[in-house]
This record gives sequence, structure tokens and C-alpha cells, in this order.
Amino acid sequence: MFDNFNDFKNKISGKKVCVVGIGVSNIPLIKLLSECGAYVTACDKNENIKLEEKNVTLSLGEDYLKNLSGDYLFKSPGIRPDIPEFIKFQENGGILTSEMEVFFDVCPCKIIGITGSDGKTTTTTLISELLKDAGYNVHIGGNIGKPLLYETDKIDKDDICVIELSSFQLMTIRKSPEIAVVTNITPNHLDKHTSMQEYIDSKENIALYQNEGDILILNYDNEITHSFHNDKKSDIKWFSRYNELKSGVYYKNGYIYDDDEKILDINDIKIPGMHNVENYMAAYAAVKHLIKKDNLLNVAKKFGGVEHRIEYIKSINGVSYYNDSIASSPTRTIACINAFYEKGTKITLIAGGYDKNIPFDILGEEIACKVKKLYLVGDTKDKIKDAVMNIDRDFDITIFDSLKETVDYIKNNVQEGDVVVMSPACASFDKYKNFEERGNLFKKYILE
Repeated sequence: MFDNFNDFKNKISGKKVCVVGIGVSNIPLIKLLSECGAYVTACDKNENIKLEEKNVTLSLGEDYLKNLSGDYLFKSPGIRPDIPEFIKFQENGGILTSEMEVFFDVCPCKIIGITGSDGKTTTTTLISELLKDAGYNVHIGGNIGKPLLYETDKIDKDDICVIELSSFQLMTIRKSPEIAVVTNITPNHLDKHTSMQEYIDSKENIALYQNEGDILILNYDNEITHSFHNDKKSDIKWFSRYNELKSGVYYKNGYIYDDDEKILDINDIKIPGMHNVENYMAAYAAVKHLIKKDNLLNVAKKFGGVEHRIEYIKSINGVSYYNDSIASSPTRTIACINAFYEKGTKITLIAGGYDKNIPFDILGEEIACKVKKLYLVGDTKDKIKDAVMNIDRDFDITIFDSLKETVDYIKNNVQEGDVVVMSPACASFDKYKNFEERGNLFKKYILE
């Protein structure tokens, strides 16, 4: 659609453009469109938004999608592309796109894209840290970092962009990154996707437009990602926690191997859990041709993890508290439980939140076997309770109305040596704007 950034600025000048969703990623987009001379209508259900940009009008409230018209429509990632208002916009000759799709068009340098149900933020961050340690100028964006389209003028052709991509961003993507990583696929976002198959298809889109010479990194152990290697033009690279690969990056007896070469002792990895060993393998497989083994060891020893991901908060009276607010699905919480259980610790778990229509059966089994006590809060509290009690009718479960109430109770009902972790297994939208707000509030309550 656009040949480069200058082509984008020239083509957008003087055009009528709708931006739907005035969130973190779209506010810089609105500013950029205004600076390019477009006439922008910014649309959002929130009636209290205020913007003071040239050539920008607001469409707010319940009817914010009414009478959409213009040349281009930029949608927020979390909004489905097939809603009636968007379809009508396209039928009237408008072009539906997004900030990320345009960035893929105009980016002047190599793009590494990462997706998956779990681990994609840590893997994205690890890739960027490995590249920085090797001396590259790296730009990180997508679901994390800042929106990159507004920063395009600052990106050089020899830089590398590392981008985390959600299923919603990938649904309508028209280009693929030169290096694509899929960490794993498990049920997620089934409240927004019409089916599990649609969710899988959106993830596989990350490699749909790859060409010969491009690289696709896949999890050998995950049945769904393993199937992604079929009918691909790109060069497939595998990583595995459970299988000794003839060609690929794999784990064996406490070490990460690349083919037959031992490249990292997992005891040198600062962040806990075998799920993070998998993240290291995926990250290294993606960039091993761009870095040296020394870079891997350097990052492993110094990288302390990403905020809200099994993040150590504080020890109080011999009790350690951790924030794992990013755990918005059962598989993430299971990984968190196992990260401690592997070291001989049964945690006290705080869980529950917004219902994404994901089953909790397997989580219930893991909690019953590997958790000391369970405190539940949020919309899914009864579902998680039932899943645990189906395994152990006598398991120690307490239900609360709020996170603050939960923390207030815990501080008087823990013992020295306990480990308390908030790992919700659910999204935050029942009570919070996002998982960051939930995690920050939990840390605030603990630190107080």
C-alpha cells in the first residue's frame, strides 16, 4: 500500500482518515496523521477523551462508530476487522488498516516478529537484549514498547526492529517479518475470537507472507506450532525442551544445546522457571546467526526479567511476595506454579479475573497438586474453585471481593517461609484497565 515512509506521508496528506480507538498506540498515530496534513476523525466509546491536535475532530460515546467515512480507517488492534461498520466503510471505497500494518510497509530495516500464547513478551525482550549486547541498534515495539510508526524517521536501514505481535494484530497483516518466532499456541482470547481455529490461523499469519531466505522459529513440542512448518517458503528452525533435535536448539540435562554443541548452563539464567529456558531457546534460535555465544551468556547472567512476570516485590517477616500479573491465561499460571515447584516450593496463589471462556480443568489439577493455599477474586473465582475441588474437595480455598481485601487477609494468615504469588490465570478487564494496573496495585498493597 505504501512504498516507504515518504510515500506514506505524501499519500495520506489531504485525505480523510478515521482512527478507531484512542489508546496508547493510536494517540501518536493521530499526531502523525495530523502532522502529515490528513483530516482525522478520532473515534472512541470513552466520552471523556480530550485531544488538541490540528485537523482532528472527535467522535465519542456510544455512537462513536456511526457514519464512518473517508479514505483510510486505522483500527485499534483489539477491535475485530469484520464488524458491520468496518465492512460498510470498505464497501464505500475506504481502506481498512492499522498502525502496525503501515509500519510493516514503511520500515526501512530488518523486522523480527514474535507471537504465541505465552512467553512472547519475554522472548521479544530477550531477542532485543541479545542484539543490543552484540552491538546492534534495536527498536522494540508492537504489544510492548512504543508505537514505531511515529518513530520511523529515526530508524536506520542497518537497525533491527523487534516486534511483539498479538493475534488481533496478525488477523489482517499483509506482510511477514524476515524472522518470525512462534513460542507456543494454547487456548486464549476465546472471548474475542469466533473459534480456536480462527485464533490459530491468526497466529500462523505471521509466516503467511514469508519468502525464501526468511526464517521461521517454531516450538517443536507444541502440536499446533509443529504443524505450522507445512507449505512454508521460509527456512524452518526448531527449539525443544523435551526432544533432542538433530538440528535445532534444545534442552538436555541442565544445558541448552545448539545442534550438538553445549551453549548455556541453565543455572546461569537469572530468571526462574523452565518456561524461561524455552524463551531463551526461542530467542537464541532467532538471532544465533547475528550474535555470538558470549552474548547469550552475558544476557543470561544479567537479565532480571520483565515487569509483572514472576517479579519479586519484597520479603516481609520471612514471607516472599511475587507479582505475575501478566498471567492472563491458565497456561501462564501453570508455568509460574512450576517455576517454584521445580525448586521445591508450594506457593500461596492469588488467582481469578476476567472470563475469556478458557477452561480451567488442567489448572485445577496443577493447583491441587502443587499449590499450598488458593485465594480467589474476580469474575472467574467460582469456575477456578470448581476446577480445583473436582480434584480435591478439601483443598484450602478462600474467596474475596477485592484484591485489597485479599492482601489484607493474607498478611495476617501467612507463615515464615511462605511464598505468595499473584498469578491470576485470567485477564484483568473485570476490574482493571490492563494487567499493568492490576500488577501495580498489587505491588502497592504489598509495599504498604
